[in-house]
Amino acid sequence: MAKYETWEILQMMEEEDVKFIRMQFVDIFGTIRNIAVTAGQMEKALTGKCMVDGYSIAGMKDMGYDKVCLKPDLDTFTVLPWRPQQGKVARFLCDLMDQEGREIPESSRYILKKVMDEAGQEGYSFDLDPECEFFLFETDEEGNPTTRTREKAGYLDVAPLDQGENARRDMILTLEEMGFEIESSHHEDAPAQHEVDFKQARGVKVADQIVTFRSTVRTIAQRHGLHATFMPKPRTDLPGSALSLNISGFRNGRSLFADQEMENGLSREAYSFIAGLLTHMNGMAAFSNPIINSYKRLKPGFHAPTELFWSLNDYRAPIRVVTGREDEIHMEWTLPDGAANPYLLIALVVSAGLNGIRERMVPLKADEKAGKLPGTLKESLDALEQDAFLKQVCGERYVETYLKEKRKEWELYTREVTDWELKEYLHRF
Repeated sequence: MAKYETWEILQMMEEEDVKFIRMQFVDIFGTIRNIAVTAGQMEKALTGKCMVDGYSIAGMKDMGYDKVCLKPDLDTFTVLPWRPQQGKVARFLCDLMDQEGREIPESSRYILKKVMDEAGQEGYSFDLDPECEFFLFETDEEGNPTTRTREKAGYLDVAPLDQGENARRDMILTLEEMGFEIESSHHEDAPAQHEVDFKQARGVKVADQIVTFRSTVRTIAQRHGLHATFMPKPRTDLPGSALSLNISGFRNGRSLFADQEMENGLSREAYSFIAGLLTHMNGMAAFSNPIINSYKRLKPGFHAPTELFWSLNDYRAPIRVVTGREDEIHMEWTLPDGAANPYLLIALVVSAGLNGIRERMVPLKADEKAGKLPGTLKESLDALEQDAFLKQVCGERYVETYLKEKRKEWELYTREVTDWELKEYLHRF
């Protein structure tokens, strides 16, 4: 059921003195983009008639979309609290449409909606609870980001050791003003590293919250003279930042993963769900860990997964089963990082798990290794190219375009002469 009707939006805009509206959307990589329109253009915008050039949006031109129309999701209407209080600014998250008014099937938001609709038709639903980690670093004299921090805080430390506490508090208050329900926040393992957890939600709403969270955190950090980064591994000497997803499954309202009569209290469907994730995880890594830097995080010694297995208690497992009361069993997928497109992330974890259930897959026993996770972006792209199921979920054109763009990124990286190479070789040869 829709949260808002068109007339309610127009009424709220008038009551809140909204003068500008940001029409936001994500590109093929999950990067948020937007155009701004005035309140006078709102009726046009609400009918999906705002148009942008497709050739300026990553991947759209390659997929044949010269023009893209933005159709706002009315339920995502939010007044941005940090903007002026007179002549306020609001935003919508938008679906991507072609010029004939059809939703673009290669839009990652569309892919997620389709996956969740198909799951719903079979009686499945999933609650997802993201754990968003990020760093708060100092900026230089010109306001440019650095990787410097003067703090020495660690896990669960408080002020004055935690020098980002005030910024984090303002982030949470701002998010709550925007409709988020924050469950907890704390300082993470590394100096300047933080985590915020918000209440579990379903499907598109979770992904919408993640992209909103990222932009809000960056904005509030900037107001505190800090730079917030979700980069997976910004410093060699510190742990990286993850975007772990906690997944609770249900079928026709009953727990999908719990069965007290089975080994470990896990249902047959839970084991098959795990097997589906393990079967497709190397290809999924191309989306869950989508940049060169992602694989600097996935190295031994920093609590990040490197091998393909599941566990009940090993924090190095990319899939951990977390058990509580009999109706509180969920999977924690620890592989993803903050560079991931959250729409694709959720679409793929649900699809891969359900594929395991449909195919009655059986995983190896807990803590048995099924091989290595990809060690580079190239390895995950190669795995994606070989995974017919993931291509089916995302669509052939989406995957083809994604692979093309990401292989360009890899090629540019292989040409780059790094500081490490200069330090290691320049004086020797």
